[in-house]
Amino acid sequence: MSFKPLNRYIEIEVEPTRAPQTESGILLPNDFKVEEARHACVKVKSWDKEVRFANSLNKNSYLIVDKSMVENVTVNGETINLILDNYVLGLLTQ
Repeated sequence: MSFKPLNRYIEIEVEPTRAPQTESGILLPNDFKVEEARHACVKVKSWDKEVRFANSLNKNSYLIVDKSMVENVTVNGETINLILDNYVLGLLTQ
């Protein structure tokens, strides 16, 4: 079964978060909060044709997004990461 985003959503691949560590490699408690960046660089997997900049997207291209707006949807045990085109700040090009 394959997934196709609709309603201006973009399916993305988000880098997994790592357990907090000190510079010496010592693991910190799970409730320790590390200040995280508000934005992230994510990889494009697929997108709806109605995305306002769909002509600029390519599979495996990279976007800068607002991390707080990434939606994680679990279907049949698989997590799909989605972002609405409105929360994309930019496209990384070479």
